[in-house]
Amino acid sequence: MGKINTKKLSNNGLLLLLSGMAVLLTQKVGMGSSIIEGIPGMLMILAVALGALIIKELFPKSIFPAFGWVTILGFLMSIPYNPLSKVFMEYTGKINFMAITTPLLTFAGISVGSKIEELKSMSWKIILISVLVFISIFFACALIAEAVLKLRGEI
Repeated sequence: MGKINTKKLSNNGLLLLLSGMAVLLTQKVGMGSSIIEGIPGMLMILAVALGALIIKELFPKSIFPAFGWVTILGFLMSIPYNPLSKVFMEYTGKINFMAITTPLLTFAGISVGSKIEELKSMSWKIILISVLVFISIFFACALIAEAVLKLRGEI
């Protein structure tokens, strides 16, 4: 079990807070939603993300990246059997998914852009890997969605 690097965690927390503010601003500009109404949901989303970063720090040799931990924590917070899920879903439901993707894709683009030379060295292999990853993720998401819908009795 690893140690928590508090400086790294505080820097990541600040970045998460700035990202959350960008999401709320994007949501206000794009959809006219109230920033004040979105704050509780955004704080919940940021808490889940920060929790995932803490787990990643505590278990550095884990095969899951921080994104995987966010997915697991978000799933656990939103399943109907969790007593907090109703509140969690009510507040996070006020955050528009498209407002989240704008800063997320910006950060992803910056991240990929800084590693363009490494991508060039992979040549055609990166296309093959990308296609396999996209197909795998698509089918994994479809299976998860089907399982959740069956559990809820909607299909």
